[in-house]
Amino acid sequence: MQARQRGFTLVEIAIVLVIIGLLIGGVLKGQEMITQAKIKNAVADFTGVSAAYLGFQDRYRALPGDDAGAAARWATPPAAVAGNGNGQVAGGYNADCSASPPAESCLWWDHLRRAGFLSGSGARQPANALAGLVGVQMGDAGSPIGPVLGADASGTGGFTGLIQCSANLPDKIAQAIDVQLDDGVPSTGSVRAQLQSDLNPAVTKQAATAYVENGTNQYLVCRTL
Repeated sequence: MQARQRGFTLVEIAIVLVIIGLLIGGVLKGQEMITQAKIKNAVADFTGVSAAYLGFQDRYRALPGDDAGAAARWATPPAAVAGNGNGQVAGGYNADCSASPPAESCLWWDHLRRAGFLSGSGARQPANALAGLVGVQMGDAGSPIGPVLGADASGTGGFTGLIQCSANLPDKIAQAIDVQLDDGVPSTGSVRAQLQSDLNPAVTKQAATAYVENGTNQYLVCRTL
C-alpha cells in the first residue's frame, strides 16, 4: 500500500497567518503605547517643574536654588543650603550634585522639594522616563552668561535666561515634545534641542536644525522657564 502524505490546507495556513498578524499587531501597538506614555511623562516633567517654579516664586519672592533665605527658612537638620540671592541660578543642568556645597542648579531641586512643590528630598536632579537627567541652568551657565541653542556656533538668538533641560530623549520622543509644547523645530521657539553624542551632555551654543528620526538619534531638549 502506498503511504499518503497529508499537508496543511489553505484554511489552516490562513488561520496561522491571521494569528501571526494579530500577534505582530499587538506587539507594535504595545510598543506605540509605551512610547506615548514616555512622551506624556517627558511633557509632564516640563510642565510640572514650570508650575513648581512659578509657585515657589509667588510664595517666597525668590528663585529656587538662588534663595538666600533658604537656610533660615528650613533650619531643621539637615538644614537647607542657601543660594547667594543674586537673581541667577549658577551651575549647569548636569552639575555634579554630590559636590559640597552643591551648585545652585542642584539646590534648585532641594528648595522646591522642601517647599512641597515637588516630591522627594535632597539636591539631586530627577531622571526622565528615559533615564536622562532633568535639570536647570541659566544660558550657558558661564560667567558672564552666554547664549545656548542659537542659530550658529556663537549662539545667535539663543537662550540666555533660565532653561529646563531633559537629556537622552530618542528622536521620536524629542520631536513629539517639541510639537506638543512649541513649534516642532529644534532651532526656534521656546523649546530647542541638540543632537547628543554622549549621555547627559553640556548644552551647546548651536541648536540642531531639524530632528532626524532614524531610531538611534538622541536629543537634549531644553525649554525656557
